[in-house]
Amino acid sequence: MSLKLYLLRHGETVYSRTGGYCGELDPELTENGEKMAAAFADAHKAIAWDAIIVSPMKRTIATATPLCEAVGIKMQLHDGIKELRYGKWEGQTNEFVRENYSEDYLRWLTEPAWNPPTGGETAVQLASRASLVVAEIQEKYTSGNVLVVSHKATIRVILCSLLGIDMGRYRDRIDVPAASLSIVQFGSLGPKLTVLGDRSFMDAELRSLSGT
Repeated sequence: MSLKLYLLRHGETVYSRTGGYCGELDPELTENGEKMAAAFADAHKAIAWDAIIVSPMKRTIATATPLCEAVGIKMQLHDGIKELRYGKWEGQTNEFVRENYSEDYLRWLTEPAWNPPTGGETAVQLASRASLVVAEIQEKYTSGNVLVVSHKATIRVILCSLLGIDMGRYRDRIDVPAASLSIVQFGSLGPKLTVLGDRSFMDAELRSLSGT
């Protein structure tokens, strides 16, 4: 049996619902976000989990908690899988950023791998820290099922790094909605994406919610 890496984005927050930039900010899950976390736990509690590794933010911890309680596994918190740091854009809307940081915003849209949000972090910097976490997982768990509960940009950057996708295109090539699950299987030929952005474990009402 090879290693199967499950990448779960946290459930809905006010920022994922409205599209505001949220990296270092630490909002709670909304009521719908809590329902998403519960639905994930209910659908995946029968899996033989070897580890549950979680970004140390309220929204990710709350997303992982129902599963941890259901299966009796203690979550491991890891700073390396925190969200991209958005600097002066934290808590702001796209419209505000376009108006007030137009040059930085355009550079970031064009090439986010090397151009950060104003005072924030590049995708390359994010990849450097997140990839260390993935490498640690691969070294410690050569087989089995490992869940990583993280954030939108972080998961997309991890997937780009594993799949050989240009880091500057992480925003254009991959989408992971709130509380969606992506799965990478590690085999003899390297990592293979088997599931991307799945939310089939939710009911239709939760799946229909608008957001980013």
